[in-house]
Amino acid sequence: MTSFFKTICMLAGRLSSGAVDLGRDMRWSYLPPLMVYFAAGVSGFTGIIEAFFVKEKLGLSAAMLASLGFWAGLPWAMKMPLGHLVDRFWHRKALFVYLGAALMAASLLIMVGLTGHTDWMATMFPLDAWYVVSVLLGPIGFVLQDVVADAMTVEAVPTAGEDGVAYPEAEQQQMHVTMQTLGRMAIVGGGALVAGAGGWLAKTLSYEAMYWISLGIPVISVMGVLLAAGMRRRGRAAEVPPAGAPALNVHILGAGAAFLVLSLLLGLGHVPYNEEIIFCGSLAVVVFLMRRLLADLDPARRSAILSIAIIIFVFRAMPGPGAGAGWWQMERLGFDEAFMGTLRQVSSVLAIGGMLALRGWMGRRPVPYLVVFLSLYGTVMTLPFLGMFYGLHEWTEAHFGFGARTIALIDTMADSPLGQVAMIPMLAWIAKEAPSNQKATYFAVMAAFTNLALSASQLGTKYLNQLFVVERGRFDELGMLMMVTMVLGLVLPVVAVWAFQPGARKRTPGRRLRPLKVFSTATRPQQPSRQEE
Repeated sequence: MTSFFKTICMLAGRLSSGAVDLGRDMRWSYLPPLMVYFAAGVSGFTGIIEAFFVKEKLGLSAAMLASLGFWAGLPWAMKMPLGHLVDRFWHRKALFVYLGAALMAASLLIMVGLTGHTDWMATMFPLDAWYVVSVLLGPIGFVLQDVVADAMTVEAVPTAGEDGVAYPEAEQQQMHVTMQTLGRMAIVGGGALVAGAGGWLAKTLSYEAMYWISLGIPVISVMGVLLAAGMRRRGRAAEVPPAGAPALNVHILGAGAAFLVLSLLLGLGHVPYNEEIIFCGSLAVVVFLMRRLLADLDPARRSAILSIAIIIFVFRAMPGPGAGAGWWQMERLGFDEAFMGTLRQVSSVLAIGGMLALRGWMGRRPVPYLVVFLSLYGTVMTLPFLGMFYGLHEWTEAHFGFGARTIALIDTMADSPLGQVAMIPMLAWIAKEAPSNQKATYFAVMAAFTNLALSASQLGTKYLNQLFVVERGRFDELGMLMMVTMVLGLVLPVVAVWAFQPGARKRTPGRRLRPLKVFSTATRPQQPSRQEE
């Protein structure tokens, strides 16, 4: 018991110290991109009511929703040409944010119509078609804004003090870690702010009213770029004019245009295996651009960056059980909108706490180490829900007096603090290495590669939902589905680390089978050269 309280006190001390350090390192120049990120976070305000609306009013299957998730994830692969355009027209970057806000508003207005004027909307197009359009418009708007926000995080970090003396490399790296930590906190904090509120308000307000309220979300991001413009006029921003706007790159723009045309033709033409073709094509385009982007690096550095990117890709590409798991929680476990909102809020708050407490730990650990650790930890955190499928909550309620909601809450509390651990070191590295006149392009190309992993995850989820059929009211195969996803999520990332960790080819098989030990010595982050995400 004494050791338990010592551990709690130690964690509380780290949390307090992390919060104080982060507050001390905060700069006014960080605020504009944080507002854009915050808008992305609070977009989850309608996530819970959307899940219930789809379940109750639309006839989309779990496999169809997974397929729709694939299409909704593809706009993030367009960050490459968009990032290049943002770099090329950097002084007009606010226009990208305005366009993104308009698309987000259009997506929300469609949902206002679906939830409040269903009959009128159905006279023009089927409700399912309206919902698909809404789901696709929202991500496009977020991508346009995210590209600008990523680049703004680079310009927000000054390279020299007010006296003109350049900051040391270590201090610049720490500022980038602080900026990226604050960025993840803005996204997660926005989700925490609205998750519980969204669930509880759904008990008192109509879904239509909730979507009307959500129309304030795009306004936040617009205010962010307006604030940045005002700060530049007052000379308070840290922006340093780029060293000459880059010329239009025909390779990046041509690849992006080809990807868009191919996607539309295959998608609208109902070509067999169109999603698979689009995924492979977009992956080939991204790899091609990555090779051109990293061509100037020395071979050892280029190999290390690609190895880390592949490991992150595999880690993020692991399939999940899909929408059926949520339906099971609603129908069999009795989780309503309010409790689902509570779970999301707890998850977000603890994720913020984890970022504060573990900021130093993240900076000291290499990405392969984090991937193996998170894969093992995620597997353990999946076991309670798998156990509840087979009656764990009934047994605990009969013997200990607590049931499904308590188990879900405890599991969420244990799992959430590590939610952002893998990404912050990688984002900080990218921000530091990006050239001043290609910051959006570097972020976009590397992020497009890792974000394509989410499309791969959706494809894998769709295949598993076709193999293990889970429908509303029919959950017989959900247990096997959860077991398969749990095993894949553990085995494949560890195998990727074993095969692709930097320097793995130079090691004997015996040493490669001891990845955790190797990571702590051989792959600890070093001072990078000038490039990344």
